[in-house]
Amino acid sequence: MKRNPPVSTYRVQLNGDFTFFDAAAVTPYLAELGISTIYCSPYLQAVKGSKHGYDVVDHTRVSDEIGGTSGHAQFCTALAHSGLGQVLDIVPNHMAVGGQNSWWWDVLENGPSSRYAAYFDVEWNPPDARLRNTLLVPILGDHYGRVLEAGEIRLERPGDGFQVRYHEHALPIDPRTVSVILNKAAERSGSARLAFLADAFGSLPVSAATDWRNVRRRHRDKEVLKEALATLCMEEPDVASAVDQAIADFNSDPDQLDGLLGSQNYRLAYWRTAGQELGYRRFFDINTLVGLRTEDEQVFADTHHQVLSWLAGGVLDGVRVDHPDGLHDPEEYFQRLRAAAPGAWIVGEKILQPEERLRESWPICGTTGYDFLNLVHGLFIGAEGEERLAHLYAEFTAQPTGFAALAREKKLLVLRSTLGSDINRISAQFQEVCEQHRRHRDYTRHDIREALEELTADFPVYRTYVRSGEGIVTAEDRRYITQAIDRAKAERPDLEPALFDFLSAVLLLEVRGPLESDFVMRFQQFTGPAMAKGVEDTVFYCYNRLVSLNEVGGDPGRFGSTVESFHDHCRATLEKWPHTMSTTSTHDSKRGEDVRARLALLSEMPELWEQAVWRWADQNERHRTDGMPDRNMEYLFYQTLVGAWPLATERALAYMEKASREAKMHTSWIAPNRRYEEALRRFVERVLCDDDFQADVASFLELLIEPGRINSLAQTLIKLTAPGVPDIYQGSELWDLSLVDPDNRRLVDFELRRRLLREMDALGVEQISQRMDEGLPKLWVIRQGLRLRKRLAEVFASGSYRPIPVAGEKCAHVVAFSRGDRVISIVPRLVRSRGSWGNTTVRIPEGEWRNELTAENVKGGTVRLTQLFSSFPVALLVNGE
Repeated sequence: MKRNPPVSTYRVQLNGDFTFFDAAAVTPYLAELGISTIYCSPYLQAVKGSKHGYDVVDHTRVSDEIGGTSGHAQFCTALAHSGLGQVLDIVPNHMAVGGQNSWWWDVLENGPSSRYAAYFDVEWNPPDARLRNTLLVPILGDHYGRVLEAGEIRLERPGDGFQVRYHEHALPIDPRTVSVILNKAAERSGSARLAFLADAFGSLPVSAATDWRNVRRRHRDKEVLKEALATLCMEEPDVASAVDQAIADFNSDPDQLDGLLGSQNYRLAYWRTAGQELGYRRFFDINTLVGLRTEDEQVFADTHHQVLSWLAGGVLDGVRVDHPDGLHDPEEYFQRLRAAAPGAWIVGEKILQPEERLRESWPICGTTGYDFLNLVHGLFIGAEGEERLAHLYAEFTAQPTGFAALAREKKLLVLRSTLGSDINRISAQFQEVCEQHRRHRDYTRHDIREALEELTADFPVYRTYVRSGEGIVTAEDRRYITQAIDRAKAERPDLEPALFDFLSAVLLLEVRGPLESDFVMRFQQFTGPAMAKGVEDTVFYCYNRLVSLNEVGGDPGRFGSTVESFHDHCRATLEKWPHTMSTTSTHDSKRGEDVRARLALLSEMPELWEQAVWRWADQNERHRTDGMPDRNMEYLFYQTLVGAWPLATERALAYMEKASREAKMHTSWIAPNRRYEEALRRFVERVLCDDDFQADVASFLELLIEPGRINSLAQTLIKLTAPGVPDIYQGSELWDLSLVDPDNRRLVDFELRRRLLREMDALGVEQISQRMDEGLPKLWVIRQGLRLRKRLAEVFASGSYRPIPVAGEKCAHVVAFSRGDRVISIVPRLVRSRGSWGNTTVRIPEGEWRNELTAENVKGGTVRLTQLFSSFPVALLVNGE
């Protein structure tokens, strides 16, 4: 069924605190605002208590905590009643592990014999012989032996089966090993029936068997035997008592329990072992999210059946595909998804680097908009402030100001720590490749690992898209691989150049074979997590020159965008991806859009900012403890305060703890430095209780609040009228001073927004402007822009994009463009350093135009900016209505 792309989307974060019923209640408000389509976070069944929905455990049903089937039905009815469409965020790359995931439970119970063994990206034959046909389960809080001997691991018999319990974790027992427990119970009870069942369990096919006959027999017989055991225990209480006593014996004897655990299809381990020995592909470095083999047609069918039925039935209009870079072959995946849902609006969460372009061969509508976000934000960065801010950052923090070198260093850090098991796995795989080529078989595992680490650290993009099965290497992929190889060679002259040359030949498909092809595809799945963890989740918290630039898909080493580059981007978007998503805030943003809009002003006032930072550092020296926190974290704290002010202490503490751990300089998630963190906590608390400091910050903020809001209105109007489908993140229709998640998942006051929207109907633009502190001007721009998009849907979907000429002394401070010769957007930029508009003018096409934001009529021709912005900071002109 062919559907029109959304006119606009509004992202909501569903969880136990904001359910389907809550979402249904806000649909009239969203419709009145002008939204066409609600855009939902993942809502298939996730781990109990999930706040985001990306930890799916069951693809066949909606989450019970969000409202289940009945809640979903009520939500869909409310959408239809309000005339809203629906887009769903889906998660094809991974699932959450644990007892709630029946597929994973089956894998733990049956090992390679599991019906779902092929569903997950598990290495059943790793180099470490101890883990052959065995899954490492790194959930223990200490070394295995210590935990076992402390009695924290227990054998249990809930219902008709057996399981192992470690605190909140439950794991199944291999049914073949149940015989060990039942034999002991049979000896105690003298039950022949129980002895027979013990022998029958022991005769089940081994879990390493993968042939169809034995797999079928194992699964059939184990269920029959479980039922027989349950019946026996129910009919003969003495037998049940004997079984329970046998369990008690195991729990009282660490040696016996150790022997049983050693026979399972998994190996319980200290959580720290995951960094080097985990045997399955994860989502980034999260041990509880296991990679899916979605490239398998059956896996695709089973994980997408529910979503595809919603698409076919009109429940959904489209999907946002989470993390396609984690998939084996993203293009093949999108082709399969498009074939199954030919009329759907499909966008992919593809993080593009500044010079990277979305692959035109992908049958989707575009990205989720990080490329747009970073380019638009760059318009509000004053390039003239770069040198002064760089000098201040270097002098105040003694940190390096070169971003690229730091990014490489931090990528190497995560490769050697949190992603250690992943690099070990692909190193072992490439060693197998080398073994097949006599000229390369003498490379050691150490050399191979070092070379792969260097190559990955030097990769300029998240990943390449070589399709080894089809023998396809694009020019872009060749360029990225060659660039990374050349850099790695230069960085590591101590490693043989021939090793890098062989790596290059394999990755470019110049050397081919089954092992080589598999390595190429797995290497490509690996470079994305290295980029994400090394840059997004490390460098972006320790390279703090101007943190508004530290955004997903951005390059903090680049200081701003030109108006010309923005126009070029919009023209290319209209030509190639007219229905891509355009966003300014997401659930993954490092900062809310209005925090970034305010912080951008620091680039226009570096001298005043420098004075403030040194003054604050002097004032707050008494709040530091033994030189802690370090100056780099202190500098981040000051920018965070300025960007998100007023910032409650609780929010500030949570953010600074996360930021310091992500930075991995003095503390981290895996090795918290309690002394440092306590000093940081004391510093934040004392500073935020310091009346003199707070007064000084408030005084400094007087320079930023109004121009920051103008920046916000400008970027909002650009988003609403530029090519693409504008997305509003929940709550950001008013000023959004959120920080990184979970701060940006706080509950939204929709009742306030409903009230303000109703009140606007009776207000003029002057009255709306007077209520700036309430966020009314932003809500006004969004409402007027969204309603206009609905009225002129064709103009915004396919109408031309043309820059509007700007002349005069402040022409560099304006962004102006038209859509379909019917709509013109004109916004200011670099507003703090602008001064008055003077003789600056825009050349508007002839005709009668109406400003949708002020109700003023504007005649075509040369129009002075002083006149155009006299009533409102941005202008939205419409012709011909």
